[in-house]
Amino acid sequence: MSLWSRLFGDRPIVTRLVVAVAATMTVVLVLAGAFVYWRVEFALNRQLNQDLDAYHAVVIRNLSTGATPPTDTPGQSYQVYDRAGRVVGGDARTRLSDIETVIGVRAGETVRQDVGSMLPPSNRPYRVLTSRVRTPAGSVVVSSAISRRKHDEALRELLAQLVIADLATLVAASLVGYGVARAALRPVERYRRAAERAGDAPVLPVDPSHDDEITRLGHTLNALLARISTANERERQFLADTSHELRSPLSVMRTELEMALRRPRPPDETKAALESLQDQVERLIAVSNALLDLEEVRAGDTLDGEQVDTGVLIADLVGRYQAEAAVLGRRIEARSPGGTAEGPSTDVVVTGNRHWLDLALGNLVSNALRYGDGTVTIAATDTGDRVRLTVSDEGTGFAPDFVGKAFDRFTRAESSRTSRGTGLGLSLVQAVAHAHGGTAAIDGSSVALDLPVS
Repeated sequence: MSLWSRLFGDRPIVTRLVVAVAATMTVVLVLAGAFVYWRVEFALNRQLNQDLDAYHAVVIRNLSTGATPPTDTPGQSYQVYDRAGRVVGGDARTRLSDIETVIGVRAGETVRQDVGSMLPPSNRPYRVLTSRVRTPAGSVVVSSAISRRKHDEALRELLAQLVIADLATLVAASLVGYGVARAALRPVERYRRAAERAGDAPVLPVDPSHDDEITRLGHTLNALLARISTANERERQFLADTSHELRSPLSVMRTELEMALRRPRPPDETKAALESLQDQVERLIAVSNALLDLEEVRAGDTLDGEQVDTGVLIADLVGRYQAEAAVLGRRIEARSPGGTAEGPSTDVVVTGNRHWLDLALGNLVSNALRYGDGTVTIAATDTGDRVRLTVSDEGTGFAPDFVGKAFDRFTRAESSRTSRGTGLGLSLVQAVAHAHGGTAAIDGSSVALDLPVS
């Protein structure tokens, strides 16, 4: 874990933003101030060195001709040293260069050095230039000094102003950053409070006059909350419908068992009771399997996007249900572009899950054989960018008042209420169509899935 995470990981976002802005501004201001200070110091040092060089040139010129350098120059002074480093002339009140420096200069060096510090301020700060010069009396070492008082005062004043300006800028930037962060995050806090006060279907107060990131986030969250609310309502309805559907066979089974335990029964009554129990168990199994299939499709976890040849799919369905149709005295046939049950076409391909498509079409074929009449036809129609998979028969079809609710769960037409149907087949068909980016529709005695091609 980083130092930032340890120090500010649990702090409010506004605090973290302000600290980040303040830290960034501190670094920027320090670097900018250092650059300004360096440039001003460079300019002042250049001017001071030029003045010192000019004064030192006057001193050397006078000494080399045997004259006496001027002594009425405020802030400027000089000293002359012999071979042993003793002071033999000049107007400086204190020694300007130590013996080691004098000896080094006699060897041919030229030394420039500062005496006294800028911080803390010295009483008499100056800059010294020491070099060797030939005079009529022989070779000597001379040191010229110039006061650094004004130089240091200017730098100290600049440093103070930079510190004051940087602190003021840092405080202003922190306050502005705090205000901006609070203003930017105020809608988020408003969203949180609205969601906290709301019930099962919260609606966040999104300002329609804005179009920034937070506003778009609010619209997205509202859409998400609407979907969650719809899903919750659907789940509540699903549980209510499921409990209703499961209650009936369980009640019948309990009644049969209670009657069987009350008194001994002859074999024929016992057989009838067991057959009734078997019917109810099969109904429970059918409902459970249908619910599992429906939830698997709705979860969409296994939609792997394989290429499904509709001709092969239809041929498999025809072969699977051919025997059942023959028992009922019915026929089942395929109709696909360029192919039949004996020679399926590979021209019409959809991207999706073959198991789900087979499950949906199988439900439709089973319903057509159970409740329809005449020949059952499975057709695939290619419309260019879509493919339409249709299962139809020659019966009267769905009642007009049932079509609007046919895809609802546990909804069954009047003709199928006495059968063992679960009322989930068409719901599964619609779920498969939606999972593949398509739709499901009813037209008379035909049910069609309209899917995008690969």
